[in-house]
Amino acid sequence: MEIRLDNVIKTFDTFRAVHGVSLTVKSGELIALLGPSGSGKTTILRMVAGLEYADGGHIYFGDQDATDIPVRDRGVGFVFQHYALFPHMTVAENIGFGMSVSKVKRSKAEIAARVDQLLSLVKLKGLGDRFPAQISGGQRQRVALARALSVDPKVLLLDEPFGALDANVRHDLRRWLREIHDELGITTIFVTHDQEEALDLADRVVILKEGKIVQEGTPQEVCRDPKDAFVLKFLGDANRLTGEVRGNVAHVADVAVAAAEGVADGPVEIFARPRDLDWSVAGPGVEASVQRVLDRPGERRVVAITNQGEALEFDVEPEVEVVAGQSGYVTLRRAKVFSLG
Repeated sequence: MEIRLDNVIKTFDTFRAVHGVSLTVKSGELIALLGPSGSGKTTILRMVAGLEYADGGHIYFGDQDATDIPVRDRGVGFVFQHYALFPHMTVAENIGFGMSVSKVKRSKAEIAARVDQLLSLVKLKGLGDRFPAQISGGQRQRVALARALSVDPKVLLLDEPFGALDANVRHDLRRWLREIHDELGITTIFVTHDQEEALDLADRVVILKEGKIVQEGTPQEVCRDPKDAFVLKFLGDANRLTGEVRGNVAHVADVAVAAAEGVADGPVEIFARPRDLDWSVAGPGVEASVQRVLDRPGERRVVAITNQGEALEFDVEPEVEVVAGQSGYVTLRRAKVFSLG
């Protein structure tokens, strides 16, 4: 089912959390709402669910205006960060609960059969008689997803579902969730502040800042062509240098960097990822001195400072000899240039 938000607004007391957001989620698409805390992503998700009502604009499920439809009549499945499982119910009873209280009446045999099917789907076959306290955090989150799927939702909403889990479990569940989505094809909106999670999972990423969409696109589009400095910095480590553009060329120290069409002459900020900086002792480049060398499995990260006092971090091959106090030069292989002010 396609979901469409049309100029949606949400205000809490005197604080506007969502500023006229318009967004279309295609049927069967998995999109990630990505942004820092306070960017409005969870508020948007809760409005789609019917847990919050919009103060302006409309929310459509297909051709139906769902803006004022109560949550139980929207046909959504919701998975929270902290599972929200009933501790006194078994895994099977948790999964079957939504079906037992649904307006669509099912027999006990039908519910049991559906629960058994979902246990297989989420790879928890044989654990139906256990209680939530008797299974791991990753397994509890699988139970929460199975419960959300039990009512055959038109739309699946996920609010930072892996936020309470450790890194290894999150990584495994991301891959598994994508497989489940591809198998079922349910329109899914996923909220996260974890850039890697969004880029790994989503067909399309929607980046929010202060209640507004600042960019949306495929993971490739937002990574390779960030539209402003906020998006570029939010999506990963970035070095920032200041310079000046003259005739579509940015100049910083003795280094020239091509600027995109439309960047006006004048002061600019230049961003480059750590992997896009090259280090040499002889030059040419931006002169810098090494402050620290951070050794990690398979890589070396160098922390340096330019002669203009701007901090840099970049990666070199593990066998490259670099020591604190050493002077050298940095060149930029890829960079993005944005006007200042």
